[in-house]
Amino acid sequence: MAATSLPEAPRERRVTWSDPRAIARAGQGLAGLDFLRALIAGEVPPPPIVALMGITLAEAEPGRVTMRMPAGEYLYNPIGSVHGGALATLLDSVMGCAVHSTLPAGRGYTTLEIKVNYLRAVTEGSGCVTAIGRLIHAGRRQAVAEASLTDEAGRLCATASTTCLVFDLPARDDRSIRPEERP
Repeated sequence: MAATSLPEAPRERRVTWSDPRAIARAGQGLAGLDFLRALIAGEVPPPPIVALMGITLAEAEPGRVTMRMPAGEYLYNPIGSVHGGALATLLDSVMGCAVHSTLPAGRGYTTLEIKVNYLRAVTEGSGCVTAIGRLIHAGRRQAVAEASLTDEAGRLCATASTTCLVFDLPARDDRSIRPEERP
């Protein structure tokens, strides 16, 4: 097999993020929707995963959240399309936030399961993809949400569903603060 030539120079992407513990503390006293709206307004910095992947939280209302992400080559897999795991992360985030948007202060959630149906490849030519998460069912201990992912032309690229565990958050204390930051 003949060797193929690689690009003349490797590409580079710089990512900066804020302390995730401080972000979590900022949201502890807020209802989920208020926290999401504070993120949109820039009053609270985005979580590190959002900064890493280039995700933008665009809209939040009770039970419905919209996020966008560029289909950049920095998210590519070895066959030349955006890695399915990157799309699953976006879908997981938007569905989790749809659940979060309905929770009162002091309640949290985590993903119990996720199912993704990939319908078409996503590449740079897809432009910015849009994920919309919708709450389907909210119980005291579990919530169910679904999401759709479309490309810039409005073509459906993936769908997903999730079940989330809903729980009481631990009381605010110094455990979420690094030892060197404690008074």
